[in-house]
Amino acid sequence: MSASSATLEIRGVTRRFGKNTAVSDITISIPRGQMVGIIGRSGAGKSTLLRMINRLIDPSQGSIFFDGAEVSRLQGSPLRRWQRDCAMIFQQFNLVPRLDVLTNVLLGRLNHRSTVSNLLGMFTRTECAEAVAALERLDIARTALQPAGTLSGGQQQRVAIARAMMQQPKVLLADEPIASLDPLNAKVVMDSLREINSREGITVVTNLHTLDTARAYCTRIIGMAAGRVVFDGGPDDLDRDAVRTVYGADASGAEISEAITSTSVTIKPKITASAGPLEPAFPGY
Repeated sequence: MSASSATLEIRGVTRRFGKNTAVSDITISIPRGQMVGIIGRSGAGKSTLLRMINRLIDPSQGSIFFDGAEVSRLQGSPLRRWQRDCAMIFQQFNLVPRLDVLTNVLLGRLNHRSTVSNLLGMFTRTECAEAVAALERLDIARTALQPAGTLSGGQQQRVAIARAMMQQPKVLLADEPIASLDPLNAKVVMDSLREINSREGITVVTNLHTLDTARAYCTRIIGMAAGRVVFDGGPDDLDRDAVRTVYGADASGAEISEAITSTSVTIKPKITASAGPLEPAFPGY
């Protein structure tokens, strides 16, 4: 697949909720393999934009294309395939707390499998081995048999990333993936996303709350305000004027100084060899 054919294109996309416009006439093109950070105040439309790309919600107008297909018009099986290829990571993890970690990761395979296999909860030894390898890559394999609800927030987010990677995605969307994490776990999660982007060549688009994180990890930054794109450039282009454009003229000098000061510390995730396959029972819902 060529880079051009795998471009994610958003063309004139708008989303309204009643009389309120959350996203207004956005047009952007994201080539395959970019790591893009989307920044802006709460309510700027960042989450709505990602949810439209993944088709959790539909645009009110405009179109979204990927790999030559208009994904904003897909229905049925083609839509499920797109949601498999366009994995989503959420701020609140969206794991099944009572299921063990390994089974939560295996749920990322559901759109690759037959309905009968899913109903029976049967996973192959190969799938189980892949799930263990995904957990090891994120340095969390030791938790494989624990209920997901017993893990810390940072651990749960890494499980969510492992589950997303089991989808074998072409695009990885992350909606405020570190907003509820402490600084140490936030850096571990962001290092993991960057490693996936650089090692696998997967397009990563992530909403971020802080500019220092966007500047440290993303090669391209898109700023949104009041539902529109008001900034699109590299980390070095985020000067004080650009920050005021994104966050508003009423942003204080202290807020801007804090926003543009990089305090990131790189913490590389440990990558180890894959362990032998496990084959747990899949509890019913």
